[in-house]
Amino acid sequence: MALHRRIKTYSSIVAAILCSFSFVPVLAAGSHRVVVVVWDGMRPDFVSEQNTPALWKLAQNGVTFRNHHAVYLSATNVNGTAIATGVYPARSDLIANREFRPKIDNQNPIDVEAASAVKKGDELSGGKYIAAPTVAELVERSGGRAVIAASKTVGLLHNRNPNQATPKTSVTFSAGAAWPNEALAPIIAALGPFPKSHFDRDNWTTKALTDVLWKDGVPIFSVLWLGEPDLTQHETAPGAGAALRAIKSSDDNLAAVLAALDRQRLRETTDIFVVSDHGFSTIEREVEFPKILQDAGFNAVTEFRSAPGAGDIMIVGGGGSVLFYVMEQDPAVVHRLVEFLQQSNFAGVIFTKEAVDGTFTLDKAKIDSADAPDVVMSFHWNETKNQFGVPGMIDADWQRAAGKGTHATLSRFDMHNTLIAAGPDFRRGQIDDLPSGNVDLAPTILKILEIQSPQPMDGRVLSEALVKSASRTDSSRGEIDQQTVKPETETIEATENFSTGRWRQTLQISRVGSTAYLDQGNGAFVRPK
Repeated sequence: MALHRRIKTYSSIVAAILCSFSFVPVLAAGSHRVVVVVWDGMRPDFVSEQNTPALWKLAQNGVTFRNHHAVYLSATNVNGTAIATGVYPARSDLIANREFRPKIDNQNPIDVEAASAVKKGDELSGGKYIAAPTVAELVERSGGRAVIAASKTVGLLHNRNPNQATPKTSVTFSAGAAWPNEALAPIIAALGPFPKSHFDRDNWTTKALTDVLWKDGVPIFSVLWLGEPDLTQHETAPGAGAALRAIKSSDDNLAAVLAALDRQRLRETTDIFVVSDHGFSTIEREVEFPKILQDAGFNAVTEFRSAPGAGDIMIVGGGGSVLFYVMEQDPAVVHRLVEFLQQSNFAGVIFTKEAVDGTFTLDKAKIDSADAPDVVMSFHWNETKNQFGVPGMIDADWQRAAGKGTHATLSRFDMHNTLIAAGPDFRRGQIDDLPSGNVDLAPTILKILEIQSPQPMDGRVLSEALVKSASRTDSSRGEIDQQTVKPETETIEATENFSTGRWRQTLQISRVGSTAYLDQGNGAFVRPK
């Protein structure tokens, strides 16, 4: 109840500031609907007729994007925002699940999707905590209705202030809380309180969408965010029996969504995207920050208990990546920290705000946001198989034990994720091998709904997969012609020599037109034999 009281006033606080986004209102076509179903943490190599019968059948009638990408950091809230906005993390200003934002909390890292952090962030930024409009917001401004139903807290990032002026109000439901708050009562009346177990939460949220929020009609735009298989893979590992059951649970919920559309005779006019936010890996070794840095002579902590001094380091763990905020951006400490990481046996790729030898600057990963840290390190990874025969092992931070699953590195197993799309606007039974990414969903959805974005997006329209625009090129909307545009791939490297050995890191980047996708990145310190 305390949470409900805290969030009850949130909509009224940000209602005025969100209108500061300029937009071009173009009324959405009433005959088109889009439903996005997110399977959190779903690796594409687990999609099969046996594991995912409903998704497999959907793929046979639609398009499978075989070279799909997360944005880095390959984490939930980062990619949830990329899916919602169509822009890279640098432009949305949200680059990690947890960040240090002193203006919001000057002692502790924040969970970027927490209602209190979002509220304060919007207050401080004039409604631009997420610095780009989301698909749900643009749908509303065009006169449509948007419904977000998420079993995890990421749902709030899709629509922080549902429009109450639409004929049937938009709703954001996120992990047991609702915006507007009164939208929660009929859901609880129909389904009971929000459950505690992972599977039950996904099932409950699916029913909230199909049985309550869709009861009086399916809106123009809906998002269903399922917490599985991510939550179970964190507790076990990719390929574990429990993880396979979690995948089947998400497949059952997808089947329930499709059945609900069939009951309302809307399947033929609804485009369905099934996407995951990121891939998944298994932890080979946990690295105990901040102890390692403290033992090396750094004043590094995970929270400040008193006012920090110049050169103090705030460490923010992110599973497969770690963010380092150096107070007052002390250049000597930054350089010493980078050299320490380069000579370690756990670093994969190192990014820095200011150029440092042997690193890439943050812009190479599209994470050079206004609030970005001084150093970001992605852990080392390899293709070894885990205890269940699934490839992709990583080093990771201290928050989970070896043998369990996590993500957020530049491993190809974290950076490549699932996308399957089907419906009246998509080709049938097609495989798309062009690079694609989570940033491409928003521009593609807006094209289908005939809504114009007020500003350019980083993603492209997946025109090669669409029926009506497959042979047309429209550079002003980020569209390409599959017959004439060829993807480009490059690998960049950075090196640094030490008396004890040589550091080398690489980053592979694919491009289609102006849209860039990070394929993978890794590095290692090699001592002379």
